Amino acid sequence: MPTAVLTDRERAAVQAYLRLLHTVRAAFDGPPDPRRPPVVPTAALAEVDRALAAAGLMGTEEEFFRLLGDWCPP
Repeated sequence: MPTAVLTDRERAAVQAYLRLLHTVRAAFDGPPDPRRPPVVPTAALAEVDRALAAAGLMGTEEEFFRLLGDWCPP
């Protein structure tokens, strides 16, 4: 299996995405409560946006998910 060698910025984007994924999972963990809908902090979304932009990956979802899959296989 080939190993992806990411740039520092690509690695930062992948790590920010994984942190966002864990945040979203935590927000939706547990039984639904209509009085308190799940909330994802805007800071987590902004971090991913900044990291993707710095890596030149904004609007290139296919490339980003290829990097993600190469670096963090299922």
